[in-house]
Amino acid sequence: MENIYRNRYCGEVSKEDIGQKIRVAGWINSIRNLGSLVFITLRDETGIVQLVSEDTEKFKDITRESTATMEGVVQKRSDVNPNMKTGEVEIVLESMEILGKCQNILPFEVARSKEASEETRLKYRYLDLRNSAVHDKIMLRVNVIDFIRKTMKDLHFTELTTPIITASSPEGARDFVIPSRNYKGKFYALPQAPQIYKQLLMVSGFNRYFQIAPCFRDEDCRADRTLEFYQLDLEMSFATEEDVYEVGEKVFYDTFTHFSKKEVSKRPFRRIAYKDAIAMYGSDKPDLRNPLVIEDITEIFKNTEFNGFKDKIVKAIKVENCDKSNSWYKKLEEFIKEKGAMGLAYLKVETDGLKSTITKFLKEEEINNLTKKLDLKVGNVVFILAGDKNIYKQAGILRNKLGRELDLIDDNKFEFCIINDFPMYEYNEEDQKWDFGHNPFSMPKGGIDALNSGDIENIVAYQYDFVCNGNEMASGAVRNHDIEIMKKAFAIAGYDEEVIKNKFRSLYTAFQFGAPPHAGMAPGIDRIVMLLSDEENLREVQLFPPNVSGMDLLMGSPNNLDEKALRELHIKIRD
Repeated sequence: MENIYRNRYCGEVSKEDIGQKIRVAGWINSIRNLGSLVFITLRDETGIVQLVSEDTEKFKDITRESTATMEGVVQKRSDVNPNMKTGEVEIVLESMEILGKCQNILPFEVARSKEASEETRLKYRYLDLRNSAVHDKIMLRVNVIDFIRKTMKDLHFTELTTPIITASSPEGARDFVIPSRNYKGKFYALPQAPQIYKQLLMVSGFNRYFQIAPCFRDEDCRADRTLEFYQLDLEMSFATEEDVYEVGEKVFYDTFTHFSKKEVSKRPFRRIAYKDAIAMYGSDKPDLRNPLVIEDITEIFKNTEFNGFKDKIVKAIKVENCDKSNSWYKKLEEFIKEKGAMGLAYLKVETDGLKSTITKFLKEEEINNLTKKLDLKVGNVVFILAGDKNIYKQAGILRNKLGRELDLIDDNKFEFCIINDFPMYEYNEEDQKWDFGHNPFSMPKGGIDALNSGDIENIVAYQYDFVCNGNEMASGAVRNHDIEIMKKAFAIAGYDEEVIKNKFRSLYTAFQFGAPPHAGMAPGIDRIVMLLSDEENLREVQLFPPNVSGMDLLMGSPNNLDEKALRELHIKIRD
């Protein structure tokens, strides 16, 4: 046998190495001292391998999670471990060197780090990432990005990188601003998205652009939103919304079928107009795995004498079968009241008619019309909400709750759809004015004629979202490339031409030099990986995320600047 040691990764030691001298390096995963023998497992990114030694004294002061290099001869294990990739073999230890000793008590067991609090996990994220389950999600992210990048290049998109330091612009969310040292009282900003840059790239003559773009928004964090996130940003010249749909469908379908064994919606994805999504599902990001549909029954009760429905919008959800206790119905009513509903009525269809505490207040005609409209049959249960315009959202919440409570949702599916025809504007009751309902750079359907019609409430835009399982996965639009349409669109939202010149100077100027029609979208990388990982929290698929309060516990940010740094930036801290 050659007196040299061949280097191996821990997870790659196999029965082909039996009899060979090898060297492995990694973290000491476990130490099991039996008195006459000691068993050690060593771990690296590829997996775990077991080593065995008779020199038990050597391991008295060795601590788990220390890094080490170990050398020895591979032999067949007498007790094969089918749960380990290297479970058929072990290494008879001949020599060992500790490379980095773990000197502190571990804040949590690495293999069980997900059982620790999120605050502790994020503070010691480098230890959390040693957990193979956590590590594998980051590697999935890496592979998804590689796959998407290749897909985009195969579709003849050019990868370009846009600036991170830019100007503040009113795009909907709050900017992260950067004070200028050289220009007193002025600020840069981190981009909420490369929106303006990618439109300028189209004006610059690039045909198809993409990048995996970092985006920054100073908004409150939650499970599906963090301060910094990444998106596949793409834009196409001389393109229609259908051109973008085709690209988006390919990216999502190919990515999800490649990285998951779940059933994925066939292409083309179902298209649903915004107003129909709100009417049928109570949401612009409906979970189509849920078969329940919201029905409008306001017309049936337009002349009702029942005060619960009188002069209200009335919505119904029919469930085929609902064999639940009275306490379950009571809890459901309490739940929906907490969401702002005035109450919840339910009617059971039995062999001798509808049974409910409210039927005595309803006319026979109303009951007959309800039965006919909803095609009610014995065993059905109808849930009814009544109220003002907020009833749409409340009905959507009830639909989602029923879908989960009644086990109607198939977790082995990815159901995609495209929500389009978003309202161009929404009325701001507080400020008594029209605001942009979605992306301010979108083209209104009907162009300048629609904007001049005066029917602002019914103007829809070439705006669209890709939605999967109740999650917004991408947002996009056909862009407004006509300066006259842009001036009118912004004027309706209260921005005069001077504001456009100042806030969007680059686009305002560029569009006067011959801008091509263009369209694009931006799928969220973090949300793609989150769904593929069966996670409900974006922070699980980000390397070093802040906590839910927006604090980076690992790096200690946000932190204070000393007085010298503040003076250089012309900043004075107010109490």
